[in-house]
Amino acid sequence: MKKLFITTMAVTTICIYSIAQKQYIPPTYSSNDKTSDPKEFNKDHIFVGGSLALGFGSYSFNVGATPEIGYSFNDWFDAGMSFNINYQSVRADPSGFYNNNTRQRSLNYGGGPFFRAYPLRQFFIQGQFEHNWIDYNYLYYGNNPPIASSFHTASNSFLAGIGFSQRIMGQSSFYTLLMIDLMTDQYSPYRVYNSDGSTSAIPVIRVGFDFYLHSKKR
Repeated sequence: MKKLFITTMAVTTICIYSIAQKQYIPPTYSSNDKTSDPKEFNKDHIFVGGSLALGFGSYSFNVGATPEIGYSFNDWFDAGMSFNINYQSVRADPSGFYNNNTRQRSLNYGGGPFFRAYPLRQFFIQGQFEHNWIDYNYLYYGNNPPIASSFHTASNSFLAGIGFSQRIMGQSSFYTLLMIDLMTDQYSPYRVYNSDGSTSAIPVIRVGFDFYLHSKKR
């Protein structure tokens, strides 16, 4: 399933890039400034906003907030910086199937660059690199009394997925986004340990909003 997702994302991204070079991508927004040169920096193309993150699994749960600032380069491509704070909790599984009977809690904070490409008017593909600093807390129930431990570390993640949005230049917009972590860093806040020592990606759902900044009129 993971290989299929990665392959689909790669093929779709290549197709978008190829089509964009031929300028066949239809506009995804209507600019209020028809006279501006798309090659010049335009303050009206800056947007700010953010999202709430929600992830879940059989024994896991995570929630967080992700403020962001970005720039619309053209009709089909946005890029910017995103920052986040995220909390994750994993319940202990006494059977040992999902984890080694260990409760895990973590708090991470960090950020990184992101991009959004719009192959269709209301749908987009997002890729986002994140570097996070993480505080972990473990409680192993396989011993009596339970053994507690904690430590601080850092990790890298690359989140990729698809979303839906009503993207209109100059107006506020809402979006819904589904992503997974394509990297395999063992300390990623978007992955959980399996009983065999491997890790599995947690689906990450983000519901957010963006609004564009406007130059002051004289």
